[in-house]
Amino acid sequence: MPMINLPYGNNSFNSDDLKRRIQRMRKHYIIQGQKNCSRAEHTKPNSLDCWLRDNYAQKSDTKQAVNKVIKDLVNTGEFEEGNFLCPDSGRMCKGIKIVQICEIGNKTIQRMRNTYC
Repeated sequence: MPMINLPYGNNSFNSDDLKRRIQRMRKHYIIQGQKNCSRAEHTKPNSLDCWLRDNYAQKSDTKQAVNKVIKDLVNTGEFEEGNFLCPDSGRMCKGIKIVQICEIGNKTIQRMRNTYC
């Protein structure tokens, strides 16, 4: 449950909260969606940027899903970066996905990056 610091507003969030959000979306990924705009004008409401603004940012009109946040999430070992189909625009966009868990016998292990169970 690593804590990830947000770039603006002196706040942080638990990466487990993000995993639960992604799972509730019935996806294995979330689009980054960083935009310099007000929250009301944001065109990717299903993005990490909007989720952070809505739940953790002190000022919802300031972008939060900057590249450092993505890098910090990837560095936890729980996520990997890639391009995924954006549910809002229908285009391929930068995002992160949950690193999958593999069941091997009676052991549960975290999948290594770029390998398959």
